[in-house]
Amino acid sequence: MKIKSIESFILSDTLKKSFYFSQWEYSERRICIVKITTVSGHVGWGEGYGPADVIKSGIELMSSYLINENPLQIETLWNIMYRRTLDFARRGVLVSAMSAIDVALWDLKGKILNLPVHVLLGGKKRDFIEAYATGMYFTNSEKLSDVLPKEAKRYCEMGFTAMKMKVGLGIQEDIENIKMVREAIGPKVNLMIDANHAYNLREAIQLAKKAEPYNIYWFEEPISPEYYDQYSELRTKTSIPIAAGECEYLRFGFHKLLDSKSVDIIQPDICGTGGLTEAKRIAVLSSVYGIEVIPHTWGTGIAISAATHFISNLDDVPGRLKPPCCYIELDQTENALRDELTISDIEVKNGKIKVSDKPGLGFEINEQALKKYRLK
Repeated sequence: MKIKSIESFILSDTLKKSFYFSQWEYSERRICIVKITTVSGHVGWGEGYGPADVIKSGIELMSSYLINENPLQIETLWNIMYRRTLDFARRGVLVSAMSAIDVALWDLKGKILNLPVHVLLGGKKRDFIEAYATGMYFTNSEKLSDVLPKEAKRYCEMGFTAMKMKVGLGIQEDIENIKMVREAIGPKVNLMIDANHAYNLREAIQLAKKAEPYNIYWFEEPISPEYYDQYSELRTKTSIPIAAGECEYLRFGFHKLLDSKSVDIIQPDICGTGGLTEAKRIAVLSSVYGIEVIPHTWGTGIAISAATHFISNLDDVPGRLKPPCCYIELDQTENALRDELTISDIEVKNGKIKVSDKPGLGFEINEQALKKYRLK
């Protein structure tokens, strides 16, 4: 069994309506996916999280190391990619390229062995995963006071019992928006807020204190991911759990995040932090510290499928008669690449996703969509 080819594709779709978060505007969906084919004709697919054009270059760089290798030896191949890029890519976009290849290798291995990835990871510990809706971004064309409560109510009507909104417009405006959303959804729905590191420590403490009465489930990326000590201090100044990690890479980055007591919840992005191989290691590391793992998920059905298999395999920490909730993130913004690229049995009912038992990651690629959105 040998790898015959590794191909990468950049897909793009211009949004009908731009949306914003605390850092910049989204007007286009652009992503890099990878296809690995064996000499036997088996195919696996993966995707990378980050700037698509750079990820494509990274995949092309690492592909030369993997041709004619055995795709079933995933850890061996992961280590080849890691060692060949260690001197200049310990963090960042080349790790995302490595992640895309790794996810594709897991999908490929499952299809070769006719087993779902969650079995290869060690076993499925839950059949259903609770989903939370990510939305309530900013817009320049409408008043947030008009759109945020309606959007939040819509997610409730769709069956979601948890949702995440954006903050980062300024403390007073953020609190007004949080208040509106909480009033719209009532007290029983879990509400998370995400600043995308818009604030300094002083501002994050002020916002957290003012947000506490609205029963916030977690405060995500309140400050820059560079400031571990500030994260640690913030945790002592608020009762709201602190979540972060989508900007961390590899288990080494997460070790620093955990060892500094910076967070209550870590959020590795499987398609950015080292793939399923490294995400599994990060989960084991987090269990040593007793910290929850709730992956950041952003992209196509490939990323969503990878997250479902990963989360289904997570241990219950702590173990108890009634297991703690394991969440998966489901972005609700416009994304034709997410909606059209993959064909799978993933279905959201009453805010829950049923984990697929099909071989690999449980999806097939819609070749028409691949052709439609392919740039290069």
